[in-house]
Amino acid sequence: MTEVVAALIWDGDKFMACQRPANKARGLMWEFVGGKVEPGETREQALVRECREELAVTVSVGDVFMEVVHEYPDLTVHLTLFHATIAEGEPQKLEHNDIRWITPAEISQYDFCPADQEILREIIRKYPEN
Repeated sequence: MTEVVAALIWDGDKFMACQRPANKARGLMWEFVGGKVEPGETREQALVRECREELAVTVSVGDVFMEVVHEYPDLTVHLTLFHATIAEGEPQKLEHNDIRWITPAEISQYDFCPADQEILREIIRKYPEN
């Protein structure tokens, strides 16, 4: 089981979606910014590091929004999605193909990673008017 963390970052009524690089597993699919928890790191520390590495921003990590376990053909992930806010910096595409701010109503227009599907349904349920 691979421990993975990700950030649900809002800007008004839109949240950040990041497009995976074409050369990686699940290339060009959309996801929340984040990545693997390294040995010796807390989940919160991993999320701060991943956001710095992938977006060149410093995030303030809030409460857990949701946790899911998903089995891909090549690995099983335990994904913890945290509420987070950008404390410092402007998001840059250091790792991703693209970054978009989307409303919950626009989710269906994006091809998100399978592990995110349950989370996306919960976002639509909790934020229906956005």
